[in-house]
Amino acid sequence: MKNATFRQLRVFNEVARHLSFVRAAEALHLTPPAVTLQVKELEGHVGAPLFERSGRKVSLTTTGEYMLVYARRILATVKDAEDAAARLKQVESGRLTVGMVSTAKYFLMNMVGQFQKRHPGVDVNLLVGNREQLVRMLGHNEVDIAVMGRPPQELQTRAEPFAAHPHVFVAATDHPLVGLGPLSVEDLRGHDFITREPGSGTRAAMEQFFAEHRVAPRLKMNLHSNETLKQAVMAGLGLGFVSLHAIGMEMRHGLIALLDVRGAPVVRAWNVVHTRSKMLSPAAESFRYFMLEHGEAWLAQNFGALWSPSAGADVSLGAAAQQAKP
Repeated sequence: MKNATFRQLRVFNEVARHLSFVRAAEALHLTPPAVTLQVKELEGHVGAPLFERSGRKVSLTTTGEYMLVYARRILATVKDAEDAAARLKQVESGRLTVGMVSTAKYFLMNMVGQFQKRHPGVDVNLLVGNREQLVRMLGHNEVDIAVMGRPPQELQTRAEPFAAHPHVFVAATDHPLVGLGPLSVEDLRGHDFITREPGSGTRAAMEQFFAEHRVAPRLKMNLHSNETLKQAVMAGLGLGFVSLHAIGMEMRHGLIALLDVRGAPVVRAWNVVHTRSKMLSPAAESFRYFMLEHGEAWLAQNFGALWSPSAGADVSLGAAAQQAKP
């Protein structure tokens, strides 16, 4: 292993994360043959295969699983050294890896663009996953900072709320419940629901809402993306429970209807999160301050007008903090 390179370890880690040589190549901006060559060279240094390949299916060997633990430790140590060097130089440059739950993409891309205009020397890399995947990325030190809803309890993290995150019930525009509000939770009992997959923050918020009202929703199908869920709802396949920040375009164009359900919106908070053991680089600190300073105002400006229920509702950061109390 003494002749292995950091480049080989980075490629190995990326293939292990995606379990795909093609997707790893896309993430690293390399060709698949170049990725394959780097892995083969590392396997030569290790003296054993790191992956099992069966057609397009890729899985780690037992040796690969062990080597991945050490590879991630080495890469994390190198990243910490880079961050420490940047702190000593007091320059805002270098690489910044931001993780985000998939729902955050509806606003975070814009905010990252604004951040880079202010800090052109920072190279920002974005990783997207559901909440469960993002917690894993934080634990493996694959991201410097994360934007997510409910912060992880299983890790020692610093989580700072920067904006309210309302979740709402939606339906096709011709659904019989549209325009009948305010609706009780009981009114939803006999209708099919299209939901996000287990492990997503949106699914957890929905399950908690129904559990508090002692109603078991009729779950028709689980979908792994907000885009697919919205298309299913608009097609009349069932009701949906989604982040208000995920339906801005559909609401503005009258493609989806918002149901006025008592107790909704379910307000949580958007948080900027990092592990307590991680020393943030100047770039990461700047991004953290940027989100805390500008996140709430940007979301209010772009999404604040979408919610106008008959009974009114508080979708402020204070309301999010109140709902988050045990």
